[in-house]
Amino acid sequence: MTAGTVRLVAEYFATGTLAGLPDQHFIDGTWVPSASGARMECFDPGLGRGFHEVAAGGGSEVEAAVDAARRAMAGAWGRTTPTARGALLMRAASLVRAHAARLAVVESLDVGKPLQEAEADVAGAARCLEYYAGAADKLEGKSLPLGPDYFGYTVNEPVGVTAHIVPWNYPLSTLARSLAPALAAGCSAVVKPAEQTPLTALMLAAILQEAGVPNGVVNVVLGTGKDAGAPIVSHPDVRHVTFTGSVDTGISVMRAVAANVGTVVLELGGKSPAIVLADADLERAAKDVLGAIFENAGQICSAGSRLIVDRRVHVEMVELLAVGASKLAIGHGLRRPLLGPVNSPAHLAKIAGHVDGARARGIAVAAGGNTRTDPESGAGWFFEPTILDNVPADDAVIQEEIFGPVLSVQVADDVDHAIALANGTQFGLVAGIYTRSFADAHRIARDVEAGQIFINEYFAGGILAPFGGTKRSGIGREKGFDALRNYCKTKTITGRIQG
Repeated sequence: MTAGTVRLVAEYFATGTLAGLPDQHFIDGTWVPSASGARMECFDPGLGRGFHEVAAGGGSEVEAAVDAARRAMAGAWGRTTPTARGALLMRAASLVRAHAARLAVVESLDVGKPLQEAEADVAGAARCLEYYAGAADKLEGKSLPLGPDYFGYTVNEPVGVTAHIVPWNYPLSTLARSLAPALAAGCSAVVKPAEQTPLTALMLAAILQEAGVPNGVVNVVLGTGKDAGAPIVSHPDVRHVTFTGSVDTGISVMRAVAANVGTVVLELGGKSPAIVLADADLERAAKDVLGAIFENAGQICSAGSRLIVDRRVHVEMVELLAVGASKLAIGHGLRRPLLGPVNSPAHLAKIAGHVDGARARGIAVAAGGNTRTDPESGAGWFFEPTILDNVPADDAVIQEEIFGPVLSVQVADDVDHAIALANGTQFGLVAGIYTRSFADAHRIARDVEAGQIFINEYFAGGILAPFGGTKRSGIGREKGFDALRNYCKTKTITGRIQG
């Protein structure tokens, strides 16, 4: 832990807040209060209390932000070279690293996640900015082979003003993975962070301005989805929307964007399986499965929330997981626990309702299963790391996204049965496979319906690997070079050679 981190943590526990936190919208390079004067409270999930307030905006702030973004596209930003855009992003990456301690502490406070996880998120955001800094001048067009009497080529142009609707579980890293390619492609942006976690989006906008991004290129409007998010995604001057969130809200976003014939990337829900065959390294697989479901208290779209395990090793695998879950110490995020709180009391009640319902239906609880508080303070919104064993394929805890620290175990008779179980939900975001068999691994990877497959390591890949879902898990891809295409439109130029 750095000296800066130690000071910030001590300041928070001594004062109940941090000095200098942003509290206004960021529009056209300026901090702007809400026209209505409305405010929203930021809550610390680890203590279950407020620690800050920010502005709450709506239509007027959205209109100002979109206008600023449109003018930026028409001005100097629209004439900035790809090389210059890359240099700006590289400077921003360095500044994120310079401010890493403060960003991580604020992210941990706002979300509730353990500080070491927030630190990894900050490092990932910096790496994302670096990756797209290097990609900015590599968005090449094509030469079209029309024959000796003709020429033809394509040009990649920025799509225009883009909207970025950011979720509460990974506010900084999710914003970076869409905003960085948008800026690399030459677009401008209007960002709407989740009302629960607005702070690091504001901090990143200020860092980008410090790096040299012109006024109006990046704007952040605070507020609820109804008051601020809906006017952004339905605005006729917004040409592309990247949204991460629930399936129902994603459908509403898609409808709103369709009215303006815009484009969308939707990263929605998941019920992702980790498939463990009998020949797998069970200890390694158990460690991975625990991380896949209990990181950020299971509040991850791509969490490995289902274990599909071969019947021959089912009992041994569940025993390993139960022992591992019992060792995950609960606590306030800034104290670096192994398991932090969930984000709100409403979400805690939802998780508890799923588990209580499963228990009432006779499903065995192999570990956990109860709400908790921080053992040091007696406060906060916590749920024990929970394992539900031998769950029927049609049960609600298999079919519905719980979005919490709850693993549901399914037992497979063979590889074909494992594939059928894996494909037996409405979701298709990611899947993990654990086996020593090359043939089985690639057969399962071929046949499982998911946007990304991990073999013998969950969450493998990083920023280089395109990410997104199938079925009700969404459409489009983020990360990798695929993300750049979200923010480009292709212009084709052809002609006849005279002479």
